[in-house]
Amino acid sequence: MKAQFRDMANPAVAVALSFGLGLASWAPGTFGAAGAFLPYFAIWQLGWAWQAILTILLFALGCAVCDRTAAYYKVEDHSAIVWDETIGMLMVLVLSPATPLCWLLGFVAFRVLDIRKPWPIHLVETHLRGGLAVMLDDAAAALGAAGIVWLAYAGVVQVFTV
Repeated sequence: MKAQFRDMANPAVAVALSFGLGLASWAPGTFGAAGAFLPYFAIWQLGWAWQAILTILLFALGCAVCDRTAAYYKVEDHSAIVWDETIGMLMVLVLSPATPLCWLLGFVAFRVLDIRKPWPIHLVETHLRGGLAVMLDDAAAALGAAGIVWLAYAGVVQVFTV
């Protein structure tokens, strides 16, 4: 079933489609990931603990809405479901240094890991089902991307402080 704008009358579908970003005809996951910058800029001046709590709550919401939306479309992980990309990228932003270069590197690293799904990210997707699986593979990609950002950041700091 093709996702359509009218499907967003269902609140769970609206959230799972990141309020329409998943309706993009080209690279909906990339649009969904880019959508993370809006909530991030709304919370980035809060303390890290509040950022983490809000991200965890949005992740939990995602498990429920992605599960309901998968049932609505009768597909395990419909391409229009991009809340997982939005929250995965939000995780990268919350876990990375707050600099534009780190945000850009995190975005690229997250998209590569999310699309390619190397081990162990692939294991999450193949061994779990439902909304939790939809959300967890992106959470695993987010952790990997944040790790890449921190390694690059530490390398740059090391080069310029020697």
